[in-house]
Amino acid sequence: MHCYVIEGDDGRMLVDTGLALPALETLLRSELDGPVERILITHFHPDHVWGGEVARDVTGAHIFQGRLDYEQCERVWGSRDWPERIAAWFRTHGTPTEVADQVLEQARAALPLIRFARDPEPLQDGDVVDGWEVLELPGHADGHLGFFRDGVLAAGDHLLPDITPAVGLYPDSRPDPLGAYLDSLERTIGLEPRLALPSHGEPIEDPIGRAYEILEHHRRRLARTVEALEAEPQTAYRLSFQLFPADLDPPQRRFAVAETLSHVERLVQEGQARHQGSDGSVTYTAA
Repeated sequence: MHCYVIEGDDGRMLVDTGLALPALETLLRSELDGPVERILITHFHPDHVWGGEVARDVTGAHIFQGRLDYEQCERVWGSRDWPERIAAWFRTHGTPTEVADQVLEQARAALPLIRFARDPEPLQDGDVVDGWEVLELPGHADGHLGFFRDGVLAAGDHLLPDITPAVGLYPDSRPDPLGAYLDSLERTIGLEPRLALPSHGEPIEDPIGRAYEILEHHRRRLARTVEALEAEPQTAYRLSFQLFPADLDPPQRRFAVAETLSHVERLVQEGQARHQGSDGSVTYTAA
């Protein structure tokens, strides 16, 4: 995972903070050849925000984070009941108890590692921070931000060079995260960036081409989801085996179920699928 140091009008800014690991503190104390004036968060996922408190303490810099993104950050990482809520969510969508219990235990084990920074400076679309324009690019996360200047996009996980960013449906998220992501990709194409700085992998020298590739990937997966739907109701867990390999381990299966949900709910919005819910179970059928 990459954290970028970018130049602003009034000094250097750190984009994302990684996990709260000792290497982060060492980097900030000894490896940089100048002070960090501000810290920008693209989104609240662990490898981007968990080290926020460490980075702020070491640099003394103000942290900036999207308003919606920070609200979700508090609901997830700031809530002691998140492990139980996320496990119950997956059970609702057909995940077997033994797999959901593994999700529960992993979430509980993660709680002591979380050191996100409280009460950041709030950002929203159209703001400018030290010469960089704030872009709301929802999809991978509901409140995902990008930072844009002179044709360069600090992209977070909005664009990745080697894999498609995960777009999943989770508790308290947007009802149609994939639809939001497709719109974000179209917006990126319209901005005509010449370079994107992703949080994983090498810089993307053709961001427009990469955005088109990801759009096509999701069009193909939506078509596969339509083919997988039947007149018989199916849970997202069952559907996920038709869209993703069968030999995934429990953490990977969790992401597969969430991605399946984002695709089938996009089809619900388009009128190509229906969902039903009763007795704590949600299922889907062809429209």
